[in-house]
Amino acid sequence: MRNKSAKPLSAAPVQSRQRNVRRYLTDALFILLGSLGYSLSVNVFTAPNHIAPGGVTGVATLVNYLTGAPIGTTILLINLPLLAAAWRFIGHAYTLKTSVATVVVSVIIDVSALFLPPFHGDTMLVAVFGGVLAGAGLGLIYMRGATTGGSEVVAGLLERRFPHIPIGRLILLVDAVVVAASAAVYKNLESALYAMILIFVSSSLMDVLIYGKNKGKMLLIMTRKEREIADDILQRLQRGVTMLNATGAYTGDARQVLLCAVRPPEVYELRTLVWDHDPDAFLVVTSTDEILGEGFRGGNKP
Repeated sequence: MRNKSAKPLSAAPVQSRQRNVRRYLTDALFILLGSLGYSLSVNVFTAPNHIAPGGVTGVATLVNYLTGAPIGTTILLINLPLLAAAWRFIGHAYTLKTSVATVVVSVIIDVSALFLPPFHGDTMLVAVFGGVLAGAGLGLIYMRGATTGGSEVVAGLLERRFPHIPIGRLILLVDAVVVAASAAVYKNLESALYAMILIFVSSSLMDVLIYGKNKGKMLLIMTRKEREIADDILQRLQRGVTMLNATGAYTGDARQVLLCAVRPPEVYELRTLVWDHDPDAFLVVTSTDEILGEGFRGGNKP
C-alpha cells in the first residue's frame, strides 16, 4: 500500500549531478585538447630547435638536451614537490585540477614524441608557430581553472612570501631565469631571444582565448553634472551607469560618482561626451580583463 505521507523525490539533486558530470567531461575534453596542442609545440617546434619556452617545460627541455631524459617525465618529476607544496599552501581544488592536467600533459608529450616529426626550418617560424600552439594549448587548460604546474605554482608559492609583488611579475621572473639559462646551455644567445618571442606570442594568444573580446575599460567619473551625463550615456552609448554615493575628503561635500564599463573603442566617445557636459570633470580609466553581463558576454546585447 502506498504511503500517502511520502513526498516525491526532488529532481534538483539529479540535475545537479548531471551538471557536474557535464562539467567534468568538459574539463577533461579541454585538458586533453590543450595537452595535444602543447605537445605539438614542444615536440615539433621548440625542443628540436633548441628553444626553451620558460617555466618547468623549459627546464625539462634543457635537461633533455643535456641528458636525453624524456621531457614529459622530467616535467612530472619537477612538478611533484611543487604540487605537494601547492596542496598544502595554495588549495586542494586548484592543486587537484593542476595535478590532472600536469599528468596528462606529461604523458602526451612523451607518447607523441615517438611519432611526431620535428620541424627544422626558419627559426622565426618555429618561435611563432610554437608560441601559437603553446598559447592555444595552455589557454584551453586555463579556461577550465587548471594549469600545467611549473611557473604558475612557483609564482603562487612565492606570492605568499612576497605578497606585494604581482603574480604576473613573479611568473615573468621565473621564465626569465629559465630563458637566461637556455642561452648558457645551448651556448647561443639567439635561442634565448627566440624563446622570448615564443613566450610573448603564447601569452598574447592565451589572453585572447581566456578573455576574448570581453576585455574592457571601467571609468569612474567625478562631475557636478552627473545626472545629465548619466542620461546621455544611457541614450547615446546605450551603456549602463551606476551612481555611487561619495564624499569629498577635502571639501566634505556629498556627491555622486558615475561608474561605467565600456569596450576599449568606446572610451574616446565616452570621454568626449563627459567633457562636452563638464570640461572640469575628473575621470579615472582602468583596464579590466573581463566584463560579463548585459552588453557583454553573458548578457543579451550582442
